[in-house]
Amino acid sequence: MATIPETMIRSSEGRRPVPVIAMGTATVSSIMGTEIVTPSTLIEAMKVGYRHFDTAAVYQTEKPVGEAVAEALRSGLIKSRSEVFITTKLWCNSADRHLVVPALKKSLRNLGLEYVDLYLIHWPLKLKGDDQHKGPVPNECISAIDIKAVWEGMEECQNLGLTKSIGVSNFSTKKIEQVLSFAKIPPAVIQIEMNPIWQQKRFTDFCKANDILVTAYSPLGATGNTIWGHNRVMECDVLQDIAKSKGKTVAQISLRWLYEQGVIIAVKSFSKERMKQNLDIFDWSLTEEELNKIDRIPQRRNVYLIGSMTTEHNDILAEIDAELD
Repeated sequence: MATIPETMIRSSEGRRPVPVIAMGTATVSSIMGTEIVTPSTLIEAMKVGYRHFDTAAVYQTEKPVGEAVAEALRSGLIKSRSEVFITTKLWCNSADRHLVVPALKKSLRNLGLEYVDLYLIHWPLKLKGDDQHKGPVPNECISAIDIKAVWEGMEECQNLGLTKSIGVSNFSTKKIEQVLSFAKIPPAVIQIEMNPIWQQKRFTDFCKANDILVTAYSPLGATGNTIWGHNRVMECDVLQDIAKSKGKTVAQISLRWLYEQGVIIAVKSFSKERMKQNLDIFDWSLTEEELNKIDRIPQRRNVYLIGSMTTEHNDILAEIDAELD
């Protein structure tokens, strides 16, 4: 079983460890409610070494994550709840001050846990209605959130002991600065798209200067995902050439590059062999020449989809898109 390095995260208990690789659980099918990630798959991930699991209310994978943790405890695969780090997220239809705590309590019921290790605001926007993630979202159902009010709800979650740490996802530097201007508990983590095709260097420098950990999602471009994925990472000539010369996979080159940037990585594969490969990145490194080649890769960010609205076609989402590095 692989041993995953840890970094330190700010929390209600002071600095505490967090594994630098998380098993992602977002799939198109689970979000659309047609297929759910199985606990047995997550148990296999634990067997190869994963101890950090990234879920969200909208992914509809909180229950299998919780069932996997319970089974791992029953079987002795893990000795205590403290051995796993669980991240979940506030979905946009609960982005109101009075809905934040109830939303996390619902997530905890789904997980069968008393607390999560990290709770994130999933997007800096609000959706009207209960199930807006399952179909096209009309413009009139999308609005900006009251960031100060929602953050107060997040702080209450931490103060109540429902989560050890709080943070944000898909926020721009401008919006993070807003949070920092009034936060009694500053965000410990921001989760953003990051990979060699979208390196986010200015953004990560900003976060390091403000003691905010970065979690990189879509580290391989979410290849095969028909909603937000692309093949640009896996088909990148530079990464393919480096992989061939080192006897590694393109995925391993991308993940190692991210590890050397000092970020947490949320990567998803339900193939046991690829799970193992994705953890086989810690006993070797990229050369300065290889890093320089990766630095010169032309940059292109992805376009996200909320219902039928993309960041290019909705004013609020376009604002987010324009502010990101």
